[in-house]
Amino acid sequence: MSKLRVNAFTLSLDGYGAGPDQDLQNPLGIGGQSLHKWFVDTPTFRKMVLRLDGGTTDINEAFAARSFENVGAWILGRNMFGPIRGEWPDDSWKGWWGDNPPYHVPVFVLTHHERAPITMEGGTTFYFVTDGIHSALEQAKAAAGGKDVRVGGGVSTIRQYLQERLIDEMHLAISPVLLGRGENLFAGLDMLKLGYQCTEQVATALATHVVIKRA
Repeated sequence: MSKLRVNAFTLSLDGYGAGPDQDLQNPLGIGGQSLHKWFVDTPTFRKMVLRLDGGTTDINEAFAARSFENVGAWILGRNMFGPIRGEWPDDSWKGWWGDNPPYHVPVFVLTHHERAPITMEGGTTFYFVTDGIHSALEQAKAAAGGKDVRVGGGVSTIRQYLQERLIDEMHLAISPVLLGRGENLFAGLDMLKLGYQCTEQVATALATHVVIKRA
């Protein structure tokens, strides 16, 4: 059965998934780039994002590789697609990742403003969903063809799906970094009441990996 998953989503020790003041120069917010040291030297990141060989094969790579397995579609919040707010001024912005994004499957972007789909190289097509998280999930599952749907973030999007108890499985990488401000994933959420429990934990020098599943 198709699952709704979060994978390789990194949090600071104080629970933030991005730093404050996100913009074009700081897409992860101020200090946010420091969260992802566990990921950037994995062969999976180098292959999928940088299109390079090499990298360190270890526990971090095992979790990175798992994050792309059996994924048939993605759901992203608008900020994960770009820094633009309000109406789309034009069609020039096509995402953070260049002409060949690392998704290679249909991607459904949550937004309040209509935009025509964008077909990119490598099998990625961005679809813009204006009628909410349930519609995005329905469309993503149909596009995934029986494979899983991965929620890429950001924090607000993951929180919305958690509040509706729609996420089946979530892999978080807790980085030994304090951000102080930003978007906090768990603020005000009673994860036990929502039916979630930790089922796996593995520590490395750069991150503690935890898997949380819905009972």
